[in-house]
Amino acid sequence: MGMSLPLVRLSSLDLLKGFVAVGRRMSITQAADDLSLTQSAVSRQVHALEEQLGVRLLVRRPRGVEFTAEGERLFRSADGALQQLQDVLGEIRRGATRQAVTVTASMGVAGLWLLPRLGKLQQAHPDIELRLAASNAVVDLRDGEHDLAIRYCARSAAPADALRLFGERVVPVAHPTLGIRSLDDPSALRRLHLLEFDDSRPWLQWRSWLRERGWRQARPRGMLRFNQYDQVIHAALAAQGIALARLELILPLVQNGQLLIVQAPPGKTESPNAYWLIQAQAHPRDEVRRVAAWIRAEAAAVDW
Repeated sequence: MGMSLPLVRLSSLDLLKGFVAVGRRMSITQAADDLSLTQSAVSRQVHALEEQLGVRLLVRRPRGVEFTAEGERLFRSADGALQQLQDVLGEIRRGATRQAVTVTASMGVAGLWLLPRLGKLQQAHPDIELRLAASNAVVDLRDGEHDLAIRYCARSAAPADALRLFGERVVPVAHPTLGIRSLDDPSALRRLHLLEFDDSRPWLQWRSWLRERGWRQARPRGMLRFNQYDQVIHAALAAQGIALARLELILPLVQNGQLLIVQAPPGKTESPNAYWLIQAQAHPRDEVRRVAAWIRAEAAAVDW
């Protein structure tokens, strides 16, 4: 092998493109169509390349063109190199224009239900880029910025086209190290802190839970209040007290033994709310459809 040509003396990509286009078609006319150039412009490119190299690359025939020996050798190398460039640049451009799928959900749903499952989504759909917008404000999906929403509300408050993901069971939970497996009477609460979510919904409040069981006079050791629901669960995981858990959101934590369901007398009130999936568009793009199908499949595994 002789010495490589210095980069500064390498023929321009335009000239090589013209030569490869002709070689792929073995026709100057068809190559000109592929490159959106005139036949004379493509002929000039090939001629200029021959002038630079000092050799003939193509022989013009009445029915097209033929390679010379040098032309065939150059074509085999240049065609492979340009095809690699085409492939890589195509992938880069697709990646740059790929639009993320944006899912909006409350902070509790995002932190407790979606985030722990995102690894599974990436495994199932490695080509999809997901953007998670966690907010307790109800987002207007007509804004064009969000593709999917998971909302927590009663059936009457859900849009007509909303898809039900799962309902809600509220149960007391505690860390195993607290050593509490059942609440048979209110005296057991004397040594426990109640972990309270600052929220107006009665079925998530300890006061309502105690009143329903006739335990209004219960005197717990204390109460810790949190304004975000995932903070309540993190406090329970840190063995800081007993929490009223939305079971569907924390099911993996129960299944792997990080939290125990504390057995207690049943109450009368059930949560009227459920979790719903809403699509911004009736006919979304393929990536949004696939994420929506994945969310529904994950939800089916926790529905009761």
